[in-house]
Amino acid sequence: MSTRRRSFLGGAVGLPSILTALAGGPAAAAVPKRDLLAELKVRPFINAAGTYTTHSGSLMRPEVMEAINYASKYFVEVDELHDAVGKRIAELVGSEAAMVTAGAASALTLGTAATITGVDREKIEKIPDLAGMKNEVIIQKSHRWDYDHGIRNAGIRFVEVTTRAEAEKAVNEKTAMMFFLNYANSHGQIQDAEFVEIGKKMKIPTFNDCAADVHPVENVSKWIKMGFDLVCFSGGKGLMAPQSSGLLLGRADLIAGARANNSPHSATIGRGMKVNKEEMLGIMVALESFLNRDHEKEWQEWERRANVIVAAANSVPGVKAEMYLPEIFNRWPHIRVSWDEAKNGIKRTDVVRKLRAGEPSIFILSTEHGLDLGAITLRPGEERLVARRLKQELQAAV
Repeated sequence: MSTRRRSFLGGAVGLPSILTALAGGPAAAAVPKRDLLAELKVRPFINAAGTYTTHSGSLMRPEVMEAINYASKYFVEVDELHDAVGKRIAELVGSEAAMVTAGAASALTLGTAATITGVDREKIEKIPDLAGMKNEVIIQKSHRWDYDHGIRNAGIRFVEVTTRAEAEKAVNEKTAMMFFLNYANSHGQIQDAEFVEIGKKMKIPTFNDCAADVHPVENVSKWIKMGFDLVCFSGGKGLMAPQSSGLLLGRADLIAGARANNSPHSATIGRGMKVNKEEMLGIMVALESFLNRDHEKEWQEWERRANVIVAAANSVPGVKAEMYLPEIFNRWPHIRVSWDEAKNGIKRTDVVRKLRAGEPSIFILSTEHGLDLGAITLRPGEERLVARRLKQELQAAV
């Protein structure tokens, strides 16, 4: 930045105070901080569950907020910034191209649209009416799940398969792409590398949804290197970027098609999936930070937090607590707590409710296996509060 521009910006920052003084008000009057959640009667909580969208995802890191605050001070051409940020992200992960999306679900819709329309404006304006266009997506039956609605938004219909032979036979002139759910990699007969192989053989684009699968750190490049034509990640989970952001990585022609289907372009399926400069710079800096962190040290801290909670729960007679690691999705330390509900007469859901209603308010999950807690969303020191409150409720329960 030039000296002249720095000088101008420095003066601009002080402009509100100058205007206040000219109007007769106090130039340096302290503005009290507002407790906005209290004003709105919305009660925050300690998140001891994980990076779930319904409960605010993850907390953004300070460097991400710095990037957002920086971006808020400038006007830019959105497409120009999109180009530059996409290039930077692609370089970081080793992808041919990349773009910022309004979350992973947005990436599903835009990536699917790209395989149908490319950059053809006439086709783009017709979506989701796919008359005369490719309109089928091949998917393993075991990979169907709630979020595939993001793919169906583009107007396609799924062709479900089970075996490799079925997948290859399903390919025809209407096939737009082959879709893979990374979380379900071990659930189907066709696993990731073979799925890519089929796509290459049949000359059909393959798309892997890896929304919550950035851990371990090499995952951000793993499936692009494997050969998937498109890969998406959520921003507001392990990356600790804005909750309203995501990444779509892949072939340059497909990313160009996804961009053409997205805001700021009008008459597109993605016009409502707007991503502004704050999210773009926020997730770029979040990715840089994620790639440069000491992941071994971070992991040790998560395990320490988890062990504090495990020890407190196990000190209660009749309770079993253990740390576990999910196979793929949200792969970081979790805690599972269980007891004999029939014998003790208190349900797990009652403990969840009491923790949420108590002081401090704590959010955890109840699953078929027991109470489920996570370490990644706890702030320093909160593990002790969770351990104490959980122990209190468990003692009452058993």
